[in-house]
Amino acid sequence: MNKGQIFDFFSRLAEANPAPVTELEYGNAYQLLVAVTLSAQATDVGVNKATRALFREVETPQQMVDLGEDALKQHIKTIGLFNTKAKNVIALSEILVRDFGGEVPQDRDALTTLPGVGRKTANVVLNTAFGQETFAVDTHIFRVGNRTGLAPGKTVLAVEDKLERRVPQPFRRDAHHWLILHGRYVCKARKPECWRCIVSDLCRFKPKTPAPGSIAKAA
Repeated sequence: MNKGQIFDFFSRLAEANPAPVTELEYGNAYQLLVAVTLSAQATDVGVNKATRALFREVETPQQMVDLGEDALKQHIKTIGLFNTKAKNVIALSEILVRDFGGEVPQDRDALTTLPGVGRKTANVVLNTAFGQETFAVDTHIFRVGNRTGLAPGKTVLAVEDKLERRVPQPFRRDAHHWLILHGRYVCKARKPECWRCIVSDLCRFKPKTPAPGSIAKAA
């Protein structure tokens, strides 16, 4: 895609969804950090079901430490890898209390020192909680970036670098939300729903997937 096409791409996504938000449920930056940490290899729906009761009881790192690992496991046992995730959440909560005054740092390098927090998780927190212009590349964004030609790359970091260089204002803050939602609900992994995609004419993916019951046009 050229610059004009990229601007048009995000203009259409923005018009369709002017205020995109994460589908994870949270009440503050700490709860968001926990939710994103728990969401690795899990769905947002599954995380939300597990954290609703937890977040009524726990709002701060100190409260999580006081809750303890065993009790946390009971809350999140429906989530994949819950044993490891519980250990990481307790450990990162202890570090936040000890080293950061109980506050979530607004710095990627500091966030990625926390157990269970990688670059993607840090980018989500920085963008969603603090409004920073970061690009958290998950499987959806990696797929959309490559499939559409918006930000092709062989690695997650390569796609992130392309997005960093290519996404223009005023779309930078919300770009990763639009791309995640587009990948989750339209540009799906196995069968993209090209027939209802508002940016299909800008996308390099071929052949376009026809609507159910229709006959695909010859390429």
